Amino acid sequence: MSQKRELTPEEKAAKIAEYQAHLDDKLAKARKALEALKPYTQEQVDKLVKACAKAVYDNGEELAKDAVEETKLGNVPDKIAKNKNKAKIIWWSLRDKKSVGIIEREKGTGIIKVGSPVGVVGAITPMTNPIVTCMSNAMFAIKGRNPIIFAVHPKAMKCCMKTVDMMNAELKKLGAPDNVIQVLEIAALELTQMLTKVVDVVIATGGMDMVRSVYSSGKPALGVGAGNVQCIVDRGMDYNDVAPKVIAGRSFDNGIICAAEQTVILPREEYDKAMKAFEANGAYIVSNADRDKLRDVIFPGGHMSRDLVGKNAEQVAEAVGLKVPAGTKVLIVEASDVKDVLGWEKMFPVLAAYRYDKWEDAVEIARANLYKIGLGHSVALHSTNDKNIEYAGTHIEVSRVVVNQSCASTAGGSFNNGLNPTNTLGCGSWGNNSISENLTYYHLINISRIAYFMKDNKIPSDAEIWS
Repeated sequence: MSQKRELTPEEKAAKIAEYQAHLDDKLAKARKALEALKPYTQEQVDKLVKACAKAVYDNGEELAKDAVEETKLGNVPDKIAKNKNKAKIIWWSLRDKKSVGIIEREKGTGIIKVGSPVGVVGAITPMTNPIVTCMSNAMFAIKGRNPIIFAVHPKAMKCCMKTVDMMNAELKKLGAPDNVIQVLEIAALELTQMLTKVVDVVIATGGMDMVRSVYSSGKPALGVGAGNVQCIVDRGMDYNDVAPKVIAGRSFDNGIICAAEQTVILPREEYDKAMKAFEANGAYIVSNADRDKLRDVIFPGGHMSRDLVGKNAEQVAEAVGLKVPAGTKVLIVEASDVKDVLGWEKMFPVLAAYRYDKWEDAVEIARANLYKIGLGHSVALHSTNDKNIEYAGTHIEVSRVVVNQSCASTAGGSFNNGLNPTNTLGCGSWGNNSISENLTYYHLINISRIAYFMKDNKIPSDAEIWS
């Protein structure tokens, strides 16, 4: 295979000049849009936010097909569901939130909070979730009266551009300023890095190398960490309820969701019963005799196979040389121990299984896997024992503990839980992130605090303070 020719210094300089001109044009337009958005009322802003969601909702099928065709990742039905459900829940969560002018009057403190734009937002988006990530980050930015410039993954450029065009068309109908949402039309790492240095805030959704780069840009950055969701099942749970949720999470969009279940940690005495329930819900149980063969294919040289990312369970099985029933959704393999690479993140529908004796042991298995990859992200628990749930929640270093739900579709917010609906899941300092919650609109507004002098406040005496 011929190697790509290295550019001469003159050619490199010409490329950088081209990138700079392109960026300068986008930034100038964004700055103009920022000024035009500043007088907008809450009602005007919310109409724009709703229009972005509705554009993706109404075109969910088309955009899903485009994303699969271009990226070759995931599957159309799940992407349709993702496009439509995310559009609904994110708009529903934002519709009644205040982000313009006086947004809160605190009782007791006398503080009045005032919301203002953060400025021009730069957003880097992944090829795994191109449509909904563009949609949600645009919605969050506009909710704060900020324009946004996207640097999209080169393998998702067409579908992202179409998504932005559809949103902009709806904004135009409402008389919105031009260039509220823009995309860098040149896909180049150098240009993306240049973008992060000139915008006011950066959102980074994607691989850890990219996120680390964004945090070194010198600008406020909101990044995400790697996923490796550990799923712990308590004793006495109904596997007819648990198994469909775990299988749905692991198989959703062929396993490329960062919040998808990666392991299932089961009571030792219920392990065989659980496997039967998983099998009845579309799982194929890989024998221990085939474990090494599977591991070698999905983790060649100890690294996750890029060739299998976004493939379905039958395609993974075929690559391994396993014959599985038609319609198989997930391959389940028992890990040999907590050092086994099978406990790492897998961006295809393979689920690692473990047995535990005590709940505390299950928690330690989860922690051991998370310390290899995924620290700070999420765990899924299936339990009705509040003591066990709270033990896990206070002993595992994650930002989200999702209880009795399919983690893949609910860790990013759901109508049935209180997490911020989003596609960008912060992982706190555990995951080298600046936030330990789901990104939303209030991360993209500056808040001024008006502090009145409160003459009637009781000032404690020294004796009271130090008693």
